[in-house]
Amino acid sequence: MEKNVEISILNEIYGKLLTKKQSEIIDNYYNQDLSLTEIAQNNKITRQAVRDILKKGENKLYEYEKNLNIMKKSRKQEKKLEAILEQIDKIQKQEGDAKTSKQLQNIKKELKKL
Repeated sequence: MEKNVEISILNEIYGKLLTKKQSEIIDNYYNQDLSLTEIAQNNKITRQAVRDILKKGENKLYEYEKNLNIMKKSRKQEKKLEAILEQIDKIQKQEGDAKTSKQLQNIKKELKKL
């Protein structure tokens, strides 16, 4: 997974555990695509301070994920869900029964809500 996407997801999951400033700066840099200089100007701090806050926040996010594995577990569940939906599709193609097909369609709808 690309680092930018990974940090963005981790910030979404664990951002509340960071300081407000760390979470905001990570969001500005990774989601709003602001440069270090732009973030520094907006926060009236130095570019180096932004970089330090960014790195500390990133390290904390990685540490939280290492200990809690929420993103890893979520991705694993998504893969399992995709596999289940593929199996339902195969069954629907094989089954000619309209009633069974409708039940499988309802199951797919419920699974997609997860």
